[in-house]
Amino acid sequence: MIAKPDAVERGLVGELIGRMERKGLRLVAAELRTIDEQTAARHYEEHAGKPFYGDLVAFITRSPSFVMVVEGPPDTWRIVRTMMGPTNPAEAPPGTIRGDFGTVMTENLVHGSDGPESAAREIAIFFPGLA
Repeated sequence: MIAKPDAVERGLVGELIGRMERKGLRLVAAELRTIDEQTAARHYEEHAGKPFYGDLVAFITRSPSFVMVVEGPPDTWRIVRTMMGPTNPAEAPPGTIRGDFGTVMTENLVHGSDGPESAAREIAIFFPGLA
């Protein structure tokens, strides 16, 4: 999971970690870092060429993000995505991260892998020693 720049800027990292831990998930790697453009390009490669790609890269590189690897039962990625809520905060139910804290779709606080393959790819990008 990535706590994006808006989450870090708003001081929500502790809340996000706490939610993961209270759910029974384990934080096994984490780092506060400013994501450079090259890393952002690798992370968002499936969106290259789309109209919003430049805005994605500009947003994720503007200030530090808190990148983390969370472990738990099989399909942990699915649990994390459920906790995050829908991408659009206006559609995210209360109790989800985006439902409780999100206000704008383009700055939606968190990123979570959408399956085991993307989780493995993203871990290799941000924590190559774990891959």
